[in-house]
Amino acid sequence: MSELGIDWRMLVTQLISFSIVFFVLWRFAYRPIFVMLQLRREKIAESLANAEKIKVELARTEAERKRILAQAGDVANQMIEEGRSAAARVREAETQKAIAAAEQIMAKAREASAQDHARMLAELKSEVGRLVVQTTATVTGKVLTPEDQRRLAEETARQLDV
Repeated sequence: MSELGIDWRMLVTQLISFSIVFFVLWRFAYRPIFVMLQLRREKIAESLANAEKIKVELARTEAERKRILAQAGDVANQMIEEGRSAAARVREAETQKAIAAAEQIMAKAREASAQDHARMLAELKSEVGRLVVQTTATVTGKVLTPEDQRRLAEETARQLDV
């Protein structure tokens, strides 16, 4: 080895020196860096796994949201239809009430008209009877007794009824 220019003592000394430096660097520099790099790798892997979980959860939540919105739309449509049918029932009931009220008003009007007609006829008969009595008294020139007046009024009323 001396022919190659290698001094064993220097080689061993340098080897020991290199080993000490390597050990110190490994112990205090490289190992903490490797530990820190390993922790970062684990955190990155955990973050990626969480990101996947979040994506899956987001997709599930989105599907649930769509399902709930569709269900709410169906319920809203059903409520609209129920409202329409209730409105139709109420409209029909109110129409029936209005028809009944109109018929009742018409019946009362007919009844009132019939009563007015009967009252007018009674007044007319009374007036015609009075006029007949007055005309008879004027034509005959004599004063009629209450009995004559009553008899003439009754006769006139009977003839008007026929």
